[in-house]
Amino acid sequence: MTEHRGKQKTPLRSLAWLFLKLGTIAFGGPAAHIAMMEDEVVRRRQWLSREEFLDLLGAANLIPGPNSTEMAIHIGHRQAGWAGLVVAGVCFIAPAALIVTAFAWAYVRYRALPDVAGILYGVKPVIIVIVLQALFLLGRTALKTRFLGVIAAVGVGLTLAGIHELLVLLGGGVSAMAKRLLVERRHNSISLFSTGTLAMLFQSSAPAAASFGLWPLFLFFLKVGAVLYGSGYVLLAFIRADLVERWHWLTESQLLDAIAVGQVTPGPVFTTATFIGYVLAGTPGAAVATIGIFLPAFVFVALSGPLVPLIRRSATAGAFLDGVNACALSLMFVITYLLARSAIVDVITILITLVSIVLLFRFRINSAWLILGGAIVGWVFSRGI
Repeated sequence: MTEHRGKQKTPLRSLAWLFLKLGTIAFGGPAAHIAMMEDEVVRRRQWLSREEFLDLLGAANLIPGPNSTEMAIHIGHRQAGWAGLVVAGVCFIAPAALIVTAFAWAYVRYRALPDVAGILYGVKPVIIVIVLQALFLLGRTALKTRFLGVIAAVGVGLTLAGIHELLVLLGGGVSAMAKRLLVERRHNSISLFSTGTLAMLFQSSAPAAASFGLWPLFLFFLKVGAVLYGSGYVLLAFIRADLVERWHWLTESQLLDAIAVGQVTPGPVFTTATFIGYVLAGTPGAAVATIGIFLPAFVFVALSGPLVPLIRRSATAGAFLDGVNACALSLMFVITYLLARSAIVDVITILITLVSIVLLFRFRINSAWLILGGAIVGWVFSRGI
């Protein structure tokens, strides 16, 4: 891997355009977002090799926060230095935040959410195919030895068994590193620290009730962004514990509506915070909540990004990263499997899936056009046209 030295490789306007586009069309959650990024920056634009992309993916999975947003920030930093870090991250977040704000405005005004079920009906099968293509291409690069293939398979089993994602990643990294140490007949001791203590340090020690304000709202979402691993369901648990049960700022119904909006809109699921902020305090609340929950991702990437090339240059640390990369693909595979069970449900969605496979694998149609086509087909069939 070539070391990034802060020199601009890609014009900022190119980064801005790409991530504005992805932030607008990237339905389907982190696995789908990462698949679209791989298609754009590895296959189409050739900004990164697959090895570089995988290393950034492994690094993003090891830090708290929204993985796909952190990937955007990593790519921006690699391609255009510190300015790229900010531009890529902000441009990926901004479209989703604006769309969610529009949903929140309609929700506050009309007490109802827009109906987008038909569009998602057609988009979800396309997303499955996009992720499968990324898994196929990345897997050929990441699983370069039989042992890494075994690590990936074990990672799938552990994830399906409910083992925490971070433990699966660390287990894969340690296994690959230990294998290398054994091959080299070294006797180094391996020590790990518990990331769970970090979450404990940040757990709320607030009283049973707290008066609402923009500053407490910002601090709450800053805490969540700094310690949250896992899916949107983990985000739901954090918000419910404090904002619903402890502080009574939200009702249970409002929380469920907020999670629904985060799932059905493009871009990061963490824009659920944008919706909640708007419901609680209008546009200022939406801005404060959005900045709070995404700010730690920029900080963590800024701190960890420059270390990735150094890790890769060390044979032992590189083996650890190989194991993490293998398990990162395991997590993507499991998420795709679970999504497919709810996305491919009838003859129409099966046909959308098969057509998408042909267009993507055989003709390499841009994923953005496939998503648009799926949305149109879903909208048409949902209305019986």
